[in-house]
Amino acid sequence: MTAEPPPRFVDLPNSLVPVTSAVDVLIVGGGSAGFSAAVAAARNGAEVLLLERFSYIGGLATGGLIILLLTMDDGAGRQAVGGLCQEIVGRMERRNAVHYPPREQWNDPDSKLIDHYSQWGLVWGSPAPGGHRVRYSVAFDAHEFIYAADQMLKEAGVRVLYQTWACEPVVDNGSVKAIVIQNKAGRQAIATKVVIDATGDGDIFAGAGESFELERVHPWLWFEMANVEAAAVPRRGLFFHTPGGGRVLVPWGGEARVNRKIDATDPAEVSAALTDGRDMVMNEAGRLRSTVPGFENATVSLMADQLGITESRRLQGDYVMTREDLDRRFDDVIARTGHWTKYDCVYNIPYRSLLPRSLDNLLVAGRCISVDHRVHHATKEIPPCMATGQAAGTAAALAIQSGDSVKELDVAVLQKQLRAQGAILD
Repeated sequence: MTAEPPPRFVDLPNSLVPVTSAVDVLIVGGGSAGFSAAVAAARNGAEVLLLERFSYIGGLATGGLIILLLTMDDGAGRQAVGGLCQEIVGRMERRNAVHYPPREQWNDPDSKLIDHYSQWGLVWGSPAPGGHRVRYSVAFDAHEFIYAADQMLKEAGVRVLYQTWACEPVVDNGSVKAIVIQNKAGRQAIATKVVIDATGDGDIFAGAGESFELERVHPWLWFEMANVEAAAVPRRGLFFHTPGGGRVLVPWGGEARVNRKIDATDPAEVSAALTDGRDMVMNEAGRLRSTVPGFENATVSLMADQLGITESRRLQGDYVMTREDLDRRFDDVIARTGHWTKYDCVYNIPYRSLLPRSLDNLLVAGRCISVDHRVHHATKEIPPCMATGQAAGTAAALAIQSGDSVKELDVAVLQKQLRAQGAILD
């Protein structure tokens, strides 16, 4: 008997999705940007619900083991990112879970200092004229980041739903009225006044039909190894000290490579890359044990459970930042960042780069904001993601208080509030 081909479509019965919550601000994605947006919105008086598909806060900063804040300065000795990013560094520092250069060493060209901080993964890129200089970058412990973030969310009164996927936005008359979610309790809807897309992949603005660009990227899995002799790290291989001692961080899979680029929004490609990435980690660990003195007894102690995806969808919003915007001042600046591989350069991020072109109650934060591919190399890093998250969360709360849409918000009021909360805009 010839089997019939599977149907092209399946008819589902008509159903009503229950609205289980109605909140002021709904934030999708609990990475560094979404976490910052949630804390900022709640501290500014909004009722906040944060959705996260994994079981912890931090996204790539924690589950991806990208445990380096690159960078919080402008490459010329001046701090560029403060606010919530600086606060969480301070909280982790009180628990001896960070390593970074003190302020008096920033911009110092001393070769011994450069060697020291290079061994912690805090010096990157091409040398400046005259050689490398010390940057204000921070190495941290992933579990301590999660702990500090948990405390900040609790103190601010943010409600968090873990193991929850945002399935689709419900759009009506130019606004997102609700987000349909899925978790162990089934399919539900969350009604909201303002939505912040901090998914990294732009899941919400893409689902709502906003314009975006999509990049294919090389996937990576970062990992840590234990039982490495301390003397091995000064060899300046692609492995670094970590806070706490006794372990080294191996970023980007070390010297191993996944040779194909993937679309990080394609589940089949992501699934294959995860398997290949785990193979790559174990093979690279074996290579290090057999070829690098000090690694003879080393073992893989922790492997990232998220691919180190640097880019996927990027919003094409009210303003798309380009390379020509380097060092340009904007009247509506709400965050700024240096460049982790370049010295003495700054991108001032305008509020318009957080706004989609059509929807009046959606903000975007993190690596999927409205920038081009070149600017993205700077704005994708954890510190600027936290800065744009803080700006988006503050903007959402202020818009609700004023009764304006996020597009009508008085940016001068937003800037004043951000400065008062430690953000660096100047």
